[in-house]
Amino acid sequence: MTHPFAHVDDQPDPRAWIDVLDRLRSDPLYAKYKARVVELLGPAARGRYLEIGSGTGADAVELARRYGAEVVGVDSSVAMVEEARSRGLADALVADAHALPFDADVFDGAWADRTFQHLADPGQALAELVRVGRPGGAVVVADPDYGTQVVNIRDQDLADRVLGSRAGVGSWRLAHQVPRLFAEAGLTDVRAEAVPVVVVDPASLDNVLGLRTWANLAAAQGLLEAADAARWEAALDEAAAGGWFLYAFCVFITRGRVGPHPS
Repeated sequence: MTHPFAHVDDQPDPRAWIDVLDRLRSDPLYAKYKARVVELLGPAARGRYLEIGSGTGADAVELARRYGAEVVGVDSSVAMVEEARSRGLADALVADAHALPFDADVFDGAWADRTFQHLADPGQALAELVRVGRPGGAVVVADPDYGTQVVNIRDQDLADRVLGSRAGVGSWRLAHQVPRLFAEAGLTDVRAEAVPVVVVDPASLDNVLGLRTWANLAAAQGLLEAADAARWEAALDEAAAGGWFLYAFCVFITRGRVGPHPS
């Protein structure tokens, strides 16, 4: 089972995913980890930076404006690249993260936000970031790790099964393993941090990520029984009505530095 974000252009309405990204970016719950990504990247004026999976281009445009830097955005989706260009990211292009169309040693830093979980070969994509990065430049990767999910409903067995089906999508347990990928790629000064994201409003989560649909989606894949979907929705309603709903997970941020390239 793959997530639609991995194939945006194949969806009936690609713009719906643009709206999802905009809602996520505007949510204060995501502001903390996004700010930390920029801090770890350490952009400098007139530096040249690369974002992999740039989506709408909003983060790249903001970084360029705030720091006076040049930012290039790469995304596999034509719809996303067109949107990024319309928002002012002139250097946005459709490209494969596994085979970047750049010479070696051309970027002062690079980052990927909620992108590596969707890649077919994260190690190869990381090798490409190392190749195009200048020695000493930072590489920052941030992703949620859905193996860390918890939800405060009464039936925790049901919660484990629903959340477990969601964590099984793509590489959604990859984030805590990224430091190993960094070490294997030869990055130096590797550090990893976990930023908790805690949601207490089920309606806001449902509007962005479709919380109430998760059990139905799992049942459609044969991972749960149809009756589980009804119990899931009832459990969410009970928690919301009681005022004790909580859903949480961790975003892992890994930073490393590009070492000297072989001569």
